Amino acid sequence: MRGDKGDTASITTEAGPHQPEPLTLGMAAIARFVFEGKDLQPLFDRVIARLDADPTDAAAMMDLATILQSHGRSEEAAALRAEAVALCRTFATAHGDGSGPRLLTLVTPGDFMSNTPVDFLLSGSDVTLVTHHVDETTDSLADLPPHDAVLMGVAEAPAHRATLARLDGLMPSYGGRVLNGNPARIAGLTRDGVSRLLADIPGVLCPPTLRADRAALAQVAAGAPLEGLHPGLRWPLVLRPVGTHAGEGMEQVLDHLHLGAILSVNDAEAFYLAPFVEYAGPNGLYAKARVVLIGGRPYPVHLALSEHWIVHYLSAAMSGNTDRREAEQSWFESFDDATGFARRHAGAFAAMQARVGLDYWGLDCAETADGQLLVFEIDTALIVHDMDDPETFPYKPPAMRRLFQGFRDLAFNG
Repeated sequence: MRGDKGDTASITTEAGPHQPEPLTLGMAAIARFVFEGKDLQPLFDRVIARLDADPTDAAAMMDLATILQSHGRSEEAAALRAEAVALCRTFATAHGDGSGPRLLTLVTPGDFMSNTPVDFLLSGSDVTLVTHHVDETTDSLADLPPHDAVLMGVAEAPAHRATLARLDGLMPSYGGRVLNGNPARIAGLTRDGVSRLLADIPGVLCPPTLRADRAALAQVAAGAPLEGLHPGLRWPLVLRPVGTHAGEGMEQVLDHLHLGAILSVNDAEAFYLAPFVEYAGPNGLYAKARVVLIGGRPYPVHLALSEHWIVHYLSAAMSGNTDRREAEQSWFESFDDATGFARRHAGAFAAMQARVGLDYWGLDCAETADGQLLVFEIDTALIVHDMDDPETFPYKPPAMRRLFQGFRDLAFNG
């Protein structure tokens, strides 16, 4: 049971007083520094000073790993995270004054896309986020620290298969409610798995996705028939390395010669292939939406418009284009209206929720010319944040507050 919410050190269990977890700044606070273009050097210096004073300060190691990760220094970040977790498996991040409930999230060491980035979802609250690290060797969930709710935070990734399989076996032993407490369903959210999962839902277009190894693609590049990989495959295709996100290494492949050129500069051993779907709107722009479903209800996250078919919000020049922001604002404000995005695709969202079967998940999607919901990706680790400049994007803060409240209601009242 929990003690006084205003004093972490006073939390007690049946076994006696609970030792407070090392307190980190958290992913969201550090990301906000970077997003707003602030100088991270003073923060970096403070964290280094903590480590100089105490080389075993696991929280300082974890914060330094997050700082390094935010600057693309992934290998150094991974080494520091591993060292921190070897010292301590559990950390805490306090939002507000930390007097609210405790959300325990099961996570595995990794970058920003390795686990559900729940720290962002707690913005504006007094929740304490407790992250407890697990892996494929975890043999029990009996030693979890005090908490008011639990979230399975480990996301789908090739490196997480063994961990998710282990957790799937341990879930029944926990006995309590766990948000997203079906690790097998999370593990099934591979790009090819999602295409099979959604294949026959009316109003949903999720292009059939095939996983192919480098050797098989090299044969096609050398002149072997494309249909040898899968009946009905046609050029052009979308090619992306397995395990990547945010468009890393993604290409539209026009023919076998183009494929050979791509393989000559991309050394990945496995790729996903899917037919390219043209989804440009009447204005010639590609519009990609991010939506999350919380307890089955869709919430808008963003709508990015771009001249290029690979659309990412940060590179879509939204802040510099008034017409694009106006389109996004209209999308937000009409989202739940009778003819808005959520209502237009209500049947699709309901059917997808039934098949995905998780409490919290998100998708990147678009609308085709004939009104279908074009699904690019489903994941539990999509970034959802409130860091956009409120003067440039005045319509976003209210929408994010509703989304964050929806998540907290699900976690603590659902």
